[in-house]
Amino acid sequence: MFNESSNPSQSGPNAGGPLDTTERRIFALKRRLIREATLAISMLEAALAALWTLDAEAARAVRLSDDNIDLEEVQIEQQAYELLALHHPFGRDFRVLVFILKVNAELERTADHASGIAKQVAKIRDALPDGAPPQWPTALRELAERVPALCHELMRAVLDENIDAARRLVAADSIIDQLEKRLFEETQDYIRSRAGSDAAITVGMLIYRIGRELERVGDLMAGVAEDVVYVATGEIIRHEKRRIRKTA
Repeated sequence: MFNESSNPSQSGPNAGGPLDTTERRIFALKRRLIREATLAISMLEAALAALWTLDAEAARAVRLSDDNIDLEEVQIEQQAYELLALHHPFGRDFRVLVFILKVNAELERTADHASGIAKQVAKIRDALPDGAPPQWPTALRELAERVPALCHELMRAVLDENIDAARRLVAADSIIDQLEKRLFEETQDYIRSRAGSDAAITVGMLIYRIGRELERVGDLMAGVAEDVVYVATGEIIRHEKRRIRKTA
């Protein structure tokens, strides 16, 4: 489906012969979507790197790069709609274009969440008397490790069209949810341990918001994993998450 190393002239329903114009355009659009995904994930990682050191300039750079994702999202969407309207794809090609449209929107939202994390950097630094990074909650650190790793693993599943990996990633979203709940408790402990400090309340609320941003990215990636299964099989598993989690 998305294997960038594959030769477009050797894939698709006309395997062994040249692809028609529609197939070539879909193939090019797939590659463009992967590049957009790479940029969105890089934004998330850069936002988290800026957070740990409270680097306001690095955080600002992340926010500025969000404009590039917005432009790319619109252009990919326009091309996908053009292919649907003018070439009337069916079967697998239709499913791939639906996948591209859905994932394109979710990648733009992922970039928005990365930008949302970056926005909190200056706020946290300004709220602290010495501007030094606080003692970050363990659950936040773990979320910040797991969510980008999940993003990278998902992109491999997309490239390989690995249905089993996609199903595992749907199930893995429950771990992200549990960490977000644990972060809420740790944030409360952070505030209580600094009773009477207005800065602690502000910083605690901002920390929890960052956790929520990461949890939402996890949800988006789980949605993309569900769409990988749809493209490969035509099966919609959106309402089967609980069963998939139990099976995994």
